[in-house]
Amino acid sequence: MLNVDTIKNGLVIDHICAGYGPRIFNWLGLEKTHFTTALVMNVPSHTMGKKDIIKIDNIINIDFSVLGFIDPNITVNVIKDEKIVKKIKMELPSRVENVIKCKNPRCITITEHYVPQTFKLVDKEKALYCCEFCDAMVKAGPQPEAQDIFEN
Repeated sequence: MLNVDTIKNGLVIDHICAGYGPRIFNWLGLEKTHFTTALVMNVPSHTMGKKDIIKIDNIINIDFSVLGFIDPNITVNVIKDEKIVKKIKMELPSRVENVIKCKNPRCITITEHYVPQTFKLVDKEKALYCCEFCDAMVKAGPQPEAQDIFEN
């Protein structure tokens, strides 16, 4: 049985799509921290089958819009004195800027690097985003295209 100590004051990022934990862990820069962190992968889940969990024994700033874009099912639990004091459920942000790159080679954001890569949510049910400059479509959530998020 795997045993991971309780978090005294920190964050638990839960309900991460299985396999995305290492990417989020590295995106957050947790491999370079001086405080205790844990990445637990392929945890059995009744609702998801398998999931990843990240435990951080510290309060850090996280861009929740990026987490919501990666996977709107993610939950962030804020822990104080070893108790959950707040649950933050992610949701698809209405707009994301400089999170992903437009795939359209003719988009102005590709040739003019000062122009921000901006996408707006156009279909919440399908998790579709549209480039504000060229109308190229991108699907949010766990998928191969999400690799762009972790390359920035």
